[in-house]
Amino acid sequence: MTTSPSARLLPTLSATLLALLLTQAAHAADHPPVFPARSATPAAAPAPAPAADKLAQARYLTRSLQWPAALDELRRINDTGSADWNNLMGYTLRNSKAPDLAAAERHYDEALRIDPRHRNALEYSGELYLMKGELDKAQARLATLGSECGASGCQQQAQLQAAIERYRAAGNKYVPSNW
Repeated sequence: MTTSPSARLLPTLSATLLALLLTQAAHAADHPPVFPARSATPAAAPAPAPAADKLAQARYLTRSLQWPAALDELRRINDTGSADWNNLMGYTLRNSKAPDLAAAERHYDEALRIDPRHRNALEYSGELYLMKGELDKAQARLATLGSECGASGCQQQAQLQAAIERYRAAGNKYVPSNW
């Protein structure tokens, strides 16, 4: 029986191919897998968690109309470099049972020195000016809020506008809001 040359070659070829595959597999196992290169710069550290609002208790006390307790809490915190702290101090002093308008004005002015765009300080100082009978200064604060808030306006602008309208309707006398 005679075999064709290809038939005689097949076992040799199969053995050679098998040996080559086994060599490649063994070689691959000797080396760790290759992964894409990492960036030379380290990954950015995760952003720190936001600090707790140290004024939260004072805000709660003012919303609860607990003026003496709010004032005590603000004095305890004593964060005079904060626009928010100064604004809240001015608000508390202005709304206390015995308002201290001069001290409230100093705190609003300081809040606005720190942050001239502080919307609450702009609104509340405008209301303070109405309490003092200084309509022109209240209107100046309203104009500043108008430019700060833009064409769509903002809550602080609307509230100061309403306070000015109540003031005028009452014959240029301050009328506190009922909200």
